[in-house]
Amino acid sequence: MRKLVWLILIAIIGAGSWFAWALLSPVEPTGQTFVMLHPGYSTRRIATELQGAGIIRSKEAFIIWHYFRRRRSLKAGEYLFDKPANTIDIQKRLRRGDVYFHTVVVPEGHTMFDIAHAVQDAGLGSAEDFLKVAQSDTALIADLDPAAKSLEGYLFPETYEFTRMMTMHDMAAAMVKQFRQAASQAGLLPNSALGMTEGTDPSRPLHELVTMASIVEKETSVPAERPEVAGVYFNRLNKRIALDADPSIIYAELLAGTYQGALHHADMRFSSPYNTYRNAGLPPGPICNPGRSSLEAAMHPARTDYYYFVADAQGHHRFARTIEEHNRNVIAYRKAMRAH
Repeated sequence: MRKLVWLILIAIIGAGSWFAWALLSPVEPTGQTFVMLHPGYSTRRIATELQGAGIIRSKEAFIIWHYFRRRRSLKAGEYLFDKPANTIDIQKRLRRGDVYFHTVVVPEGHTMFDIAHAVQDAGLGSAEDFLKVAQSDTALIADLDPAAKSLEGYLFPETYEFTRMMTMHDMAAAMVKQFRQAASQAGLLPNSALGMTEGTDPSRPLHELVTMASIVEKETSVPAERPEVAGVYFNRLNKRIALDADPSIIYAELLAGTYQGALHHADMRFSSPYNTYRNAGLPPGPICNPGRSSLEAAMHPARTDYYYFVADAQGHHRFARTIEEHNRNVIAYRKAMRAH
């Protein structure tokens, strides 16, 4: 009888020692290890995934400890393991939902095509899937732009932190939400707390202002020049002069899938409603996603008598009132480019 008691005691001590080892002994991952825990996974499935990835020593110890912790919820998501941790630490992370965030940077002037590739490069899904949402989920902006054919113009430039649990719709919605916040702060939305800011033409729909801002964004990266560029284009619109904006042709060819990375003279005849050489007025919609500076320039264009502008080979532009003056600026630009 005494022998049996000792055997049982030894077994208990052994099991306790094993449990303490499995529970408290840290495991060091082999480099950065990502584990995706999908919604609906049972505790056993989670433990199996973690043990298979080399994150915990024992799935049995993981399950027992979770039972002792009264089965507190373990949150689904993608987790990054890159430091030594024991089972208790791992379960704390899963209870907190300390999931991994992928960074997606959307610079000013990115098109929906660019953003789709940024999402893909961040490991959040395919560019094609994001593009499908960007081209179809216009319900997100129905109150802002009822006639919009896509979300172009409303995917606001910002640095975003997304998880793999988010859908493409969720990501696009976050970008649209950021647009609403920025546009409201700028006084661009008529129902914002600020109202339409002084100097904004209330007769121009939001759709036109965002479209103009997108052209301005593509034409110059110099914030101080943006109101002048907007002023040039509004002057041309008022005189019913074609905008002749090169970026609009690039965008037309992007939509058609024919853009080769550079424009040539023949491209000016490209058949598209977005071609502002062939069609007077604004293109049907935004040609990129403008930042706040360009939105404000479209809201408050400079009041000048300029109708033309051209690059000066130094990162800025030269503005002109007449075609003769503009042609001289073009000659100066070409001369400066040859000298470089």
